[in-house]
Amino acid sequence: MSNPANTTPADPAAMTAAQLVAAYAAGTLSPVEATEAVLAAIADRDPAVNAFCLVDPDRALVQAKDSQERWHAGRARGLLDGVPVSIKDIFLTEDWPTRRGSTSVDPAGPWTVDSPVTARMRADGMVFLGKTTTPEIAWKAVTDSALTGITRNPVAPSTTAGGSSGGSAAAVAAGMGPVSVGTDGGGSIRIPAAFCGIVGFKPTHGRVPLFPASPFGPLAHAGPMTRTVEDAALLLDILALPDPRDPTALAPALAAFRDEVHRDVRGLRVAWSPDLGFATVDPEVAAITEAAVRRLAAAGLAVTAADPGFGDPLDAFEILWAAGAATMLAGFPAGSRERVDPGLGAAWARGDAVSAVEYLEARNVAAQLGITMGTFHRDHDVLITPTVPIPAFAAGHDVPPGSGLRGWPEWTPFTYPFNLTQQPAISIPAGRTAAGLPVGLQIVGPRHSDNLVLAVARYAEQILG
Repeated sequence: MSNPANTTPADPAAMTAAQLVAAYAAGTLSPVEATEAVLAAIADRDPAVNAFCLVDPDRALVQAKDSQERWHAGRARGLLDGVPVSIKDIFLTEDWPTRRGSTSVDPAGPWTVDSPVTARMRADGMVFLGKTTTPEIAWKAVTDSALTGITRNPVAPSTTAGGSSGGSAAAVAAGMGPVSVGTDGGGSIRIPAAFCGIVGFKPTHGRVPLFPASPFGPLAHAGPMTRTVEDAALLLDILALPDPRDPTALAPALAAFRDEVHRDVRGLRVAWSPDLGFATVDPEVAAITEAAVRRLAAAGLAVTAADPGFGDPLDAFEILWAAGAATMLAGFPAGSRERVDPGLGAAWARGDAVSAVEYLEARNVAAQLGITMGTFHRDHDVLITPTVPIPAFAAGHDVPPGSGLRGWPEWTPFTYPFNLTQQPAISIPAGRTAAGLPVGLQIVGPRHSDNLVLAVARYAEQILG
């Protein structure tokens, strides 16, 4: 459902954020009209998809009317003033509960604080539609929970939207808001973006400030989920503004991402790794991504086949992930262990058993992986891989039915390594299977090269169309 073309759809719910802002500036569309169209789309489409766990039409329309008055007065507040946005139910949002997909979180709150992500979008004048679904504490790569049920893929509702930002991906793909914001600790932005056929960007760790601090620590990222790369760059310019509550946040970017996304990338040295040297890839996914990379090479990118040279870091990732989950869950109310998702309960138990030595050894694996990738990028400006080695599978399952896999990281080998290294990585649509299921292409750059990754992604988006 990506729409990188400059043509403007007649339906405001189908417009990109950039198109909406241009229409507001021209006076051909108002934020109220756009918000009403998106709210109508939610009412019509979300019962079949279940992307939202909270929708607040009254508040959205109040914000849209305020934005409309600013546009009419010629004093738009920010880059995306009046653009409807949804927020993953992991980010604190003033006056809305943040239940994190868990029955153990009391909806009564109090809810008096905005996370940095929410605060930056509120200050920009964006219109808050509601909060999107997540598995419990965003722990897995599909989106279902005892609290909110199963979130489905709008492209094929019998299949999963992916996770853990599955609600955000499904909302954007179904035309229920042009942009959303998700979190990514092992692929949680990129996996659902690939499954739902949208753009999902995990910036360099610290580029988007977080508060409270994530228990997943150095694995945790936040970033935009959009229909186009241009919109991802625009939203990142808002999300990446500083916040003193995150001591790991990076210094402000030296240039605007909305400008850098247009830079010329022809001739860049691109490494293409179809399997990272260890992953098993579905033949149809392999063929689609290989064909996409051939088109990029023909269009001016200097593509060579090259693996980064590391083995599967699954064990280290699972130790860090389990330790983070156990840390968060330790603060949950008594009795939560019996109520949580069974798979999360198993991760909790494993995390409780992780020693300090094991944790530090896993961090050392991550450090060595980062060194390997730093060396690799001396010769290759970016790395391209499939985003996920399989198409979306049946909804309601943590792993593909009949696969024999024991957990979700086993079918996401292309995403979690780059949480360990903290590198920027984006998923863009590469094509569709014979059954019509989207396939994603992942572009990875060196740490702090968010602008480069966005520029390569935009160029690839134009070529792959």
